[in-house]
Amino acid sequence: MRNPDDQGIAARTDSDAPAYANKLSRRDSLKLLAALAASAMLPALSACGSPSTGDATDGLADAGHWPELDLQPVTASGYGKDPDLITPPEAPWPLTLTSAQLSLLALLSDIIVPAEGKSPSASAVQVPTVIDEWVSAPYPDQQQDRLTVLSALAWLEDEAALRFSQPFTALATAQQLAIIDDIAYRNDQTPRQFQRMAEAFVRLRNLVLAAYFCTPDGMEDIGYMGNVAIAGDYPGPTPEAYRHLETVLADLGLSEFAYPVG
Repeated sequence: MRNPDDQGIAARTDSDAPAYANKLSRRDSLKLLAALAASAMLPALSACGSPSTGDATDGLADAGHWPELDLQPVTASGYGKDPDLITPPEAPWPLTLTSAQLSLLALLSDIIVPAEGKSPSASAVQVPTVIDEWVSAPYPDQQQDRLTVLSALAWLEDEAALRFSQPFTALATAQQLAIIDDIAYRNDQTPRQFQRMAEAFVRLRNLVLAAYFCTPDGMEDIGYMGNVAIAGDYPGPTPEAYRHLETVLADLGLSEFAYPVG
């Protein structure tokens, strides 16, 4: 077991890559954390590295160089079961990611969601800060993700050192993508030494995507209106929406529950 602050990416700050700069207030990052927790885009996938996980990564403990991190437990009390929503605490728990971890996470986030056209990149809308809130929250699901995310970041640094003798953030783009291409998706063709990391990358990718589309820019990118007042009477679903619902209900054998149109 190793402490990532001693032997992991936190100790590797010799990269020329720009450091990630958080521009969110704590109040705004907590709002996005709440949106992320409620996001339908974030399926309840099992995190890697947990000894209690009985998923597809079982039996891979000897494959590759998966880091065995010795993480200090998060002991903050959180909001509790009856929080004061009138005057909530500004910082219910401390953020735990180091500046080096945030910078690496920002780079990975932008590989997953790069800037395109008028749409900003993931780091530009502060996705790493939202993930920092997520993995720092003192709840079981978030702490399982903390182990997965920090293990994934440490694995990437180890792999970069093994292949290119440099930190991941110091690599050329082609070298970074060569590593990412090996672990981007887990399937039957994924080599055994990359399977555990590929499983972890699935979770990291879902966190980045869900966090991105919880931000105002992300919602605008997919055309989500949300909480916009409608002038006049509510027009109801469009005929196209009704037809889609009818198709789905028919596929499920539930056509008797379809709403009549007209």
